[in-house]
Amino acid sequence: MAQKDYYKSLGVGKEASAGDIKKAYRKLALKYHPDHAAGDKAKEDKFKEISEAYAVLSDAEKRKKYDTYGSEGFSQNFSQEDIFRGSNIEDILKEFGFGGGSFSRGSKGCGGGKRFSFNPESMFGGGRQQQAAPPKGSDMEYEISLTLSDIFTGTSKNLSFQDPSGGTESIAVKIPKGMITGKKLRLAGRGQPSPYGGPAGDLYIKSKILDDPDFKLKEFDLFLNREIKLTEALLGTQISVPTLDGKQLSLKIPPGTKHKSKMRLSGNGIPHIKGGGIGDLYVEIFVTMPKKLSKKQKQLVENLAKEGL
Repeated sequence: MAQKDYYKSLGVGKEASAGDIKKAYRKLALKYHPDHAAGDKAKEDKFKEISEAYAVLSDAEKRKKYDTYGSEGFSQNFSQEDIFRGSNIEDILKEFGFGGGSFSRGSKGCGGGKRFSFNPESMFGGGRQQQAAPPKGSDMEYEISLTLSDIFTGTSKNLSFQDPSGGTESIAVKIPKGMITGKKLRLAGRGQPSPYGGPAGDLYIKSKILDDPDFKLKEFDLFLNREIKLTEALLGTQISVPTLDGKQLSLKIPPGTKHKSKMRLSGNGIPHIKGGGIGDLYVEIFVTMPKKLSKKQKQLVENLAKEGL
């Protein structure tokens, strides 16, 4: 919907007084009235534009709502009939000799018997239009910090935030499993109230996952680092791997495992927020190298080298 700048239509500033607005309209109405612009569609449209602008800005209450909520918000709550109700436009036009509800071109020496009727219903589309439902209030967003354990098992949080009146409101929110960073939880009707009496906006709870000392998170998958010795990489071994729910899983490291190899433990990641799946746990193996060898260790490595290892 195109934005309407009523002040610009009348050529006045927002600080204009009621007298300034009336003076501007009188001048423009005399110029653009259809009885002075026979057959000129552009001038007739301009007359409609300035008449609507004057009907709003000449009414203190309508002007206040237009200034507060802007063109779009105002038009959603006022039909054309509402805009012109109580307007003194006809009285102003009578001063020019245009008559009352309909104006004769002949009244001021304009030839012909055609009459222009100032009827907002016919001028602006006919009949009382069905009013759109009052717009709802603005949505609000609240970012909540969660741990990996919170989104692994699901939890409840008490949130406190400033309500639109300036007070503090506390609500209990159930956090579902799988609410990874960026996911949102919608609480209908807990946002800003509507300025026009419509429904309140919604409150969106947005998650942000805190760093964990052991696990890293990527989407619904978990990543964990584990170190093994050089001999364990060469010969193979068995290691214990923790999970978020406190279990210890046994992971077999095959002989010849390379440094930074990744091994997957399926189904041990984060549950999907809408169900239907669970992420995986990936263990990255780091093969540690001794910084200094004892005399015996050095001799053993040298013997391995002689064997072509």
